[in-house]
Amino acid sequence: MSLSFHKMHANGDDFVLVDTRNSANPITSELARRLGDRHLGIGFNQLAVVLNCDDADARLQFWNADGSVLDVCGSATRGAADRLMREASRKSITLRTQRGLLTCERTPCGLIAVDMGQPLFDWTAIPLAQAYDTLVLPLPGDPSACSMGNPHCTYFVDDLGTVDIASLGPSLENHPLFPRKTNVHFVQIIDRQHIRLRIWERNGGIPLGSGSCACGAAVNGIRRGLLDHTVEVECDGGPVSVHWNGSGNVTLSGPVEHVYSGTIPDTPL
Repeated sequence: MSLSFHKMHANGDDFVLVDTRNSANPITSELARRLGDRHLGIGFNQLAVVLNCDDADARLQFWNADGSVLDVCGSATRGAADRLMREASRKSITLRTQRGLLTCERTPCGLIAVDMGQPLFDWTAIPLAQAYDTLVLPLPGDPSACSMGNPHCTYFVDDLGTVDIASLGPSLENHPLFPRKTNVHFVQIIDRQHIRLRIWERNGGIPLGSGSCACGAAVNGIRRGLLDHTVEVECDGGPVSVHWNGSGNVTLSGPVEHVYSGTIPDTPL
């Protein structure tokens, strides 16, 4: 069967949407990996499959470009919300992910805002290999850790230009302290309401941005008393806004853009 898709991005963090509501879902790990290849497929950081759902407007299933599964993707959630709200002529919808039910809204200035749920700080929730205080981990550089449905490890540095992310990222992602690996953030604080963020993404390398990583980095800065409750997070591809009042849920807001739509023939079920 043929496979229709939409290629989108959020400040350069690119993703593909496949809408399988009322049809069979053909996506497997092998097919996700083939579609994610930037030379032989479509190419993306994440793939989001839109599925029918009984208790929300739709359910989202996420894949990395290497064929691995992830529980949540802030950028692709915003992209799916944008398309579904346009389709239904609505300003808000609810989407179910492995993270739970996420409420999405179109802001008055046209951005897409997503309630990303509560951050988790217990060592078992991230998870870590053993019990440690997640505010300051026992690693060189004293990073913080949290979970936004996926694991995040945040380093605060004086100058991002001195950090060799391509070298440090893989070793930190695969450190024995993180049995499910981890996303790694390197944060330079510009002021209490503005940070620069560069990322090594779990199973993905260096992206231009990441919604969930922006949330994790801001949350870790807020809980360490370094940042105010609303933070502009400037990634390589552009800025997003993260709000967290120190308890409760995190809100992620930013733009999304449609790049193109297409069809791949003869996709195996």
